[in-house]
Amino acid sequence: MEPEQLGAEIQRLQLCINDLVGILALPATWVRGEPQTIVQSLLDSLMRMVDLDLVYLRMTDPVGDAPCELVRFDRSGRDGPRPQEVGRLLAPWLDADPQAWPARLAVGGTDLAILPQRLGLHGEIGLLVAGATRKGFPRETERLLVSVMANQATVGLQGARHLSEQKRVAEELDRRVAQRTAELAAANSELRRQMAERRQAEEALAANERNLDQTINSIPGLVWSTRTDGTAEFFNQHYLDYVGRPSDAMQGWGWIAAVHPNDLPGLMDAWQSIRAQGCTGEAEARLRRVDGTYRRFLLRVNPFHDEGGAVVRWFGINTDIEDWKEAQDELRDTQAELARVTRVMTMGQLTASIAHEINQPLSGIMTNASTCLRMLATDPPNVAGALETARRTIRDGKRASDVIARLRELFGKRGTAAEAVDLNRATEEVIALTSTEIQRCGVSLRMELAGDLPPVTGDRVQLQQVILNLILNATEAMRDVDERLRELRIATGRMEAGGVGLTVTDSGVGFDPATVETLFNPFYTTKSDGMGIGLSVSRSIVQNHQGRLWAEPNEGAGATFRLSLPAGHP
Repeated sequence: MEPEQLGAEIQRLQLCINDLVGILALPATWVRGEPQTIVQSLLDSLMRMVDLDLVYLRMTDPVGDAPCELVRFDRSGRDGPRPQEVGRLLAPWLDADPQAWPARLAVGGTDLAILPQRLGLHGEIGLLVAGATRKGFPRETERLLVSVMANQATVGLQGARHLSEQKRVAEELDRRVAQRTAELAAANSELRRQMAERRQAEEALAANERNLDQTINSIPGLVWSTRTDGTAEFFNQHYLDYVGRPSDAMQGWGWIAAVHPNDLPGLMDAWQSIRAQGCTGEAEARLRRVDGTYRRFLLRVNPFHDEGGAVVRWFGINTDIEDWKEAQDELRDTQAELARVTRVMTMGQLTASIAHEINQPLSGIMTNASTCLRMLATDPPNVAGALETARRTIRDGKRASDVIARLRELFGKRGTAAEAVDLNRATEEVIALTSTEIQRCGVSLRMELAGDLPPVTGDRVQLQQVILNLILNATEAMRDVDERLRELRIATGRMEAGGVGLTVTDSGVGFDPATVETLFNPFYTTKSDGMGIGLSVSRSIVQNHQGRLWAEPNEGAGATFRLSLPAGHP
């Protein structure tokens, strides 16, 4: 290698290392920081490192409130567009895959090349958009820096439990950066002063590469790289220590020995698909720790391109998500148990209705049995009449049995089961249980169930619990209404987005539009004897079914609650 080429290579390596170290050092500035501090630092760092003209950040609130939007526009001090203006401009693409975004957009009167990047596993944290006016943006190095910056921001926002460890790593990185910068400066000076001394420069470059390996080995994550064919060539020390295997045993396809056998086929399919597409990707798999324990990991990988745009290497990092997954499982179990308790509590409210539903067929059974005995006691016995009376007795017995079976399903304790649910049929079964309660409250029921309604995928009992809660709430809201007709309308139909919807409308007391979201908060209630968990549990159930539950005040009296679920088969 010629001295000039060595100098350029060292300079390029220095710039890449400085940017990489700068990005890796950002979590040290975020220690004990609030999310607002982290995102402000993220925007400022991106503007400085990548020389951008625009950085827009849209951070989604996990409880469903309005997203938080921040923007940096130019560094000249001129007034730029407000975050809301940029948000409205980008709105048509906010929910689209970053690959489908346009390459350029006019923002604040300036034509920009843009680069979108998701924050979080599925973009649940938010979206980062970088923009620049210069030609050639984004270059591969800039795309890589923005991607790494987004990943670091995600880790910074999610990794509060790792803050102390990140601080230690950041301090070590600072020390190594200072040492490495001094070594690079000395090597560059020596190379410019003594060009016949090519061998010494090559040795300095090799030493720098070893130092880079040491830096990567210090990162508290499972870092790796592969060739273009997917075979492994590098694992940092943290990875090797975790699996308890030497580097040579992990080379090639040796790394798959640490993958759980049940996860290996899916992981290999995902890895092949990512390499075929030549773009950033991720997958989940369980990896065996040195003690034999399997833990779940999120595997993220980015391609590294040469100047011609061809992929020449893949770099990845594996993040332990076992604790997060267990927390999610525990949360789902807790929500399911809370939903069951709520159903049991609802039984007390329906005691009179349930007793009536059961007493009706039981009374019929007693009457029919007495009639049958009288017919058989006549001379001659009225066998035909007795047979018909016996059939009515069997019919009433089946009615009582059906009521008890429905109650057992709705209020019994069982696991969650996904199945194809006919929303019309589920609604009719709930109405059958509540019809006496509706009549007792003097409510006029109007049903408008759409025909040819596609099924939804979910747990039928949990969905019936939501419907039951909405019907009882609507009935309760009309209990004290005397100046107008108490009307309850229950309707189903197709939604515009292809889903299935259910609407419950009443003519009751309604609610203040300013408190619409408060209705779904846990322990919020307008009833003197209510606990305020029915609507909160109902919304959790609907969200777990990938649907929506919301409320609207009527133009006149009363309120409307709407349920939307995606159509499909399990």
